[in-house]
Amino acid sequence: MDTITLVNLILSVAILAVGLVGFRKSKVRWPLYIAVSFGLFGLSHLLTVLDLQVTLEAFLIAIRTIAYLLVLYTVYRAAFVRAGG
Repeated sequence: MDTITLVNLILSVAILAVGLVGFRKSKVRWPLYIAVSFGLFGLSHLLTVLDLQVTLEAFLIAIRTIAYLLVLYTVYRAAFVRAGG
């Protein structure tokens, strides 16, 4: 088993959980966006731990791309768009 991927999976799940709790408490959307992004990263790490990365390569590329774009969107909104979400 790849230790790095397992650590990434654990940390992704932790960030997912904290993001969901942050969203529930604050009702601000950016923690939810980060949570969803890291949920997608966690899914990709889980599939890699399960040794499905070759079979699902295109799917993994798609979900990681979506996750990165969602993080990019969230950071953009935080930096350049007025408060409120």
